[in-house]
Amino acid sequence: MESKHPTADADTDCSTVDVAQRLGMAVRSVQLMVDRGELRAWKTPGGHRRISRASVDEWLAQRQSGTTHPPAATARQRVLLIEDSRHFQTLVTMLLKSRFPQVDLHIADDGIAGLAMAGKLEPEVLLVDILLPGIDGAMLINGLRSHASFARSRLIVVTSLQGEDLAPYAQAIDGLPLVHKSHLAVQLPGLLGAALAAADLT
Repeated sequence: MESKHPTADADTDCSTVDVAQRLGMAVRSVQLMVDRGELRAWKTPGGHRRISRASVDEWLAQRQSGTTHPPAATARQRVLLIEDSRHFQTLVTMLLKSRFPQVDLHIADDGIAGLAMAGKLEPEVLLVDILLPGIDGAMLINGLRSHASFARSRLIVVTSLQGEDLAPYAQAIDGLPLVHKSHLAVQLPGLLGAALAAADLT
């Protein structure tokens, strides 16, 4: 179970990475254990989980005595593609199946549907086109970046725009990785791999 305030000295508690290494699990599996109340945790002001070392010791003791269930299977990471072009939807789908078979890809055809799906799925990574029907991609990106619910999500901008055509969107995309559609097959795998790894450590 996770609380909003520290319940113990931070020096005696562990990060999710520390616990994952100690238990031999993926970071996401440890996060799910916290969500299920199997481990006690709290969040730092920066939004990072700190897990009670005592609760980890208790969980290990119970496991050794045979009173716990085996660790849950590693959760699959989620990627949400918000893109209206069927061609690029297909291209990203084929790319992820080939390079990231462990990832679940979800697709939204417009910004409004994408915003709703993002709230429901809380994906690790969002791939967002700038030019979208329903809601402007820049407005969608600003909304996602400012919403606490998506603090763990990593954003990657996908666009066919370049040069001066990107100027109206400069503020929204500032600091975000950007993939030009003409180079998507080359640029996206590296950026997506880094984003998935960063999300897993949050």
